[in-house]
Amino acid sequence: MALAAAAAVAGVGALGAYLDGKYQLRKDLDTVNRTRRSERIATRAKAEGRLNTWYVFKAVVAKYPDAQCIWSRTGSYTFQQVLDIACQYGNYFLSIGVKRGQLVAFYLQNSPEFVFAWLGLWSIGCSPAMINYNLTGAGLIHCLKLSGAEILLVDADPECTARINDQRTEVENDAKMHPVFLDDSLKSHISSFPTTVADKTLARNMDGGFPSMLLYTSGTTGLPKGCAFTMQRMHTTIFQKDLRDKKGYGGDRWYVCMPMYHGTASVVIMACILTGVSIAIAKKFSTSRFWKDIHDSESTYFVYVGETARYLLAAPPSPLDRGHKVRCMYGNGLRPDVWEKFQERFGIPNVAEFFSSTEGLFALINYDSGPYQSRCVGHHGAILRRLMHNVYVPVVIDPMTGEMYRDPKTGFATRAPYSVGGEIIISVPEESAFQGYWKNPDATAKKFVRDVFKKGDIYYRTGDALRRTDDGHWHFLDRLGDTFRWKSENVSTAEVSTVLGEYPGVAEANVYGVSVPTHEGRAGCAAILIEPEQRANFDFAALVRYARERLPKYAVPVFLRLVEASNHTHNQKQNKVPLRDEGVDPDKVGTKAPEGKNDQFLWLLPQNDTYVEFGRREWDDLVNARVKL
Repeated sequence: MALAAAAAVAGVGALGAYLDGKYQLRKDLDTVNRTRRSERIATRAKAEGRLNTWYVFKAVVAKYPDAQCIWSRTGSYTFQQVLDIACQYGNYFLSIGVKRGQLVAFYLQNSPEFVFAWLGLWSIGCSPAMINYNLTGAGLIHCLKLSGAEILLVDADPECTARINDQRTEVENDAKMHPVFLDDSLKSHISSFPTTVADKTLARNMDGGFPSMLLYTSGTTGLPKGCAFTMQRMHTTIFQKDLRDKKGYGGDRWYVCMPMYHGTASVVIMACILTGVSIAIAKKFSTSRFWKDIHDSESTYFVYVGETARYLLAAPPSPLDRGHKVRCMYGNGLRPDVWEKFQERFGIPNVAEFFSSTEGLFALINYDSGPYQSRCVGHHGAILRRLMHNVYVPVVIDPMTGEMYRDPKTGFATRAPYSVGGEIIISVPEESAFQGYWKNPDATAKKFVRDVFKKGDIYYRTGDALRRTDDGHWHFLDRLGDTFRWKSENVSTAEVSTVLGEYPGVAEANVYGVSVPTHEGRAGCAAILIEPEQRANFDFAALVRYARERLPKYAVPVFLRLVEASNHTHNQKQNKVPLRDEGVDPDKVGTKAPEGKNDQFLWLLPQNDTYVEFGRREWDDLVNARVKL
């Protein structure tokens, strides 16, 4: 009897383990419970007048005062030291006229001072507007004016200082902003202020909709839009984070070299500090310094964005490739074609790839600890698939117009199968579910669609196309505007880029659609970076055979642009816009991407088995309809 009972118990346990593995029940329940817990904490903090996350930081300092909070090449600081210096910054801001409820614009590179100033603003009921320190001209003035700030805190880096001084008149007169340069003299002055904030009421009773920081969209297709990362959102975000990192004394350390004006790095920085986890800050990303910094700082996590992993893979082998303690890399934009190669070379056991946007209504995360979870941007088990079935909804999109396809008879949208995918739209009870773009109600209104599946319903448009497998793995398809139509078929630039990027000798492939004279739609063009040692003898015929075996005929790029260097944004993401705008018109090449004015172009004619030279004569053949693609 005893043996039978034991066998029965073992059988039940095995069945439970099988069901949990198949349907990911515990993972989903943990996600739901953490979300509810974070909402309860935020609700309680609001009722107590302590929604400002400054109070969260003070509680962490009380718990781990002497634990190291920040490591950097310019200095390291304990949690108590960070608190003291932050209060000095808060008092300094008050001394120059900053008032509760105002924003201060940051034009700062990564540094401990960035954190001090940010926390200092929270201590007096204020927050930063995160300005991209690479911005100049009209884009810079637009972002400054949009913030409504009166003070601009400028990095002492000579290039940053020069950019602001070159536009000093516009900054002061058009943006109505006074620049303050954070040089050694000012730092010394700030250090003379008291280490406690005189008026402790300034931080209390902050509205949940007040920004914890003002972020900006990338602005690749127009001027950047502002997005408030609210106090409420910051509060819930930090308490939802669960990457099993150890807090306090002898705990984990996160290495951050991505720009802190961007949401990924800034949220990680605060999610760590506000939960008692140490951070290591680097001024900027550098392939030559990356592993040295991680080794010296003894970091156990690092943050990546976009093509970071590809650039590190392209670097020469080094003893430091595995001379580190990293357990997990966290970020977004890790390409499927480099995912496992990166883990294998650098010995990274876990990848936490997330998918989100500055606006923040749609978020996924994939805690990858093995091949089953790799190459996807998120995962939903059986419970979340059921809960989110009518919340995250894929719909069919007309790629020519970018609008949802609506049935001519009913006027309603067409829901796409998850396994096929489409633009993800989010069911919301009302427009207030989205905080909205900062001082831009027209742009906010365009994010919503009504009467989608029935009269009166309302959905938020993400602008991103994804698909979800039957077992819950989410895969990114494309950003709307990147997908193009050729031969009456939709082409996913992300899919083509992944396939080409896996071909030996191709270091990077940036895929986009280009307008072609006398042809409908857009033809595929791939800007490819070939490994230096293979450029002289690269086999383009073999590339064609490879692509045709793995891609639909219509998705094989018609054109290749052979580039000498990657074209990416300041946040390590591929930049298609200037290349797409230039297309393959010889008169336009180099006008939007000056560094590519001498790039060579090739094309693949339907009857050919390899790419051949494309130049002025071939362009004229297209213009005069002498060639049909």
